[in-house]
Amino acid sequence: MLFSLFPTQIKKKQQEVLGFLEANKIDFQQMDIAGDEDNRKWMRENVPGEKKPQNGIPLPPQIFNEERYCGDFESFFSAKEENIIYSFLGLAPPPGTKVWTSILPFT
Repeated sequence: MLFSLFPTQIKKKQQEVLGFLEANKIDFQQMDIAGDEDNRKWMRENVPGEKKPQNGIPLPPQIFNEERYCGDFESFFSAKEENIIYSFLGLAPPPGTKVWTSILPFT
């Protein structure tokens, strides 16, 4: 039973990432890892070791900016919630976007 829910959970996460990128007019290229062995191999090789699960096989969605690894869905979600998504994606925020930064006290 849990196995049949697993692909649905992945699909929902992928749709959330894609929906956000589309809504914010952020150019992206979606790579099919289910039907393309080269894409699957590239993703597995380019997710940093400390970000891979114990079995060594990272699950989608994994987010990259060209060759730069940004993170997985949980990292994406956290960055979105913390309003640091453009930094997470390695992009400059669009003009007029409010970007929150940490303010440190003077020492």
